[in-house]
Amino acid sequence: MKRFFFGKAWIIAACVLFIGGGLAAAEEKIQLAILLDTSNSMDGLIGQAKSQLWKVVNELARARRGGKHPQLEVGLFEYGNDGLQENDGYIRMVSDLTTDLDAISADLFSLSTNGGSEYCGMVIDRAVSRLSWSKTNDVLKIVYIAGNEPFTQGPVPYAESCARAARKGIIVNTIFCGTNQEGIDTNWKDGANRADGRYMSINQDEVVQDPVTPYDKEIVSLGDQLNGTYLGYGSAGEASKSRQAEQDTNASSMGAAAPVERSVAKAQDAYSNAGWDLLDALAQKQVTLGNLKDDELPAQMKGMTPAQKQKYVADLAAKRVDIQNRINAANEKRRLFLADAAKRNAPADTLDQAMLTSVRDEAKKAGFSIE
Repeated sequence: MKRFFFGKAWIIAACVLFIGGGLAAAEEKIQLAILLDTSNSMDGLIGQAKSQLWKVVNELARARRGGKHPQLEVGLFEYGNDGLQENDGYIRMVSDLTTDLDAISADLFSLSTNGGSEYCGMVIDRAVSRLSWSKTNDVLKIVYIAGNEPFTQGPVPYAESCARAARKGIIVNTIFCGTNQEGIDTNWKDGANRADGRYMSINQDEVVQDPVTPYDKEIVSLGDQLNGTYLGYGSAGEASKSRQAEQDTNASSMGAAAPVERSVAKAQDAYSNAGWDLLDALAQKQVTLGNLKDDELPAQMKGMTPAQKQKYVADLAAKRVDIQNRINAANEKRRLFLADAAKRNAPADTLDQAMLTSVRDEAKKAGFSIE
């Protein structure tokens, strides 16, 4: 278990320096765009996305290349919803690629279904052209599009948009919600083939939970304690800290496994909140503690001397690392428990399994190892 004490030790060093020192933002990066059909028949798909987001995040958080964990950015589109603008192809970019995973969770929980026209080629084209993809060739760039209507619908031919993605080094994986043969017959497999991706089919209405383990309650409790180490600063600080707690509540509404996976995710480098959390912002050189005005600081730090501020953030950072280490130690035992249980059960045909299966292969091809 020794390795757990190094996962986020850099936070302490960053905060002790208090001038914003620490490691620079990760050069390694995985960019993941999720394109979800939100027409009437897709309530089950949206439910799976809500409940399984953190499991996918945790798998990617275990990736390494060149000894580094990658920075993870997630973007989100919805399509095929009559509540969206007809002149925009019933498509909406819900979120650009972002490291703010709480924002992505909040966006997922804001989605609702409303029957419509599903233009797969068009939404892929929008994702390729409008998301902030890295121009660096060694960044792993992946699209997952999920839906249940023919891939051929809409004014933009899927062959053209998939070819455009491939030219930009973006892998397009297609997930058909229905039988495997129907997805093949309606060109979902051909779409994946044209963008170096994988075709998969799932049962979007299947509800599957990981077995309850002896470690779940401890992990969730530690995840709750972890929230107490976050210091909202600046204009977005308090609202973002409240949103963090709201996403805990949202995860808890999706069954027993989702809050456990979310608590684990909060202990990983991929869960970065430098935009509003003072400790992450210091570690990533987003701010310098000495330059922040009192009205930009969290309430408990207002009026402190520079030395008091330095000690306060260092102590809190040490507490965060301790809690994260305890979560990771418990999760290692949980993973072994689940791996043993999985030997006795066939994998479910669900969104998370489709994404996990393909992303492992694609990460390996890009030079990442997943521990």
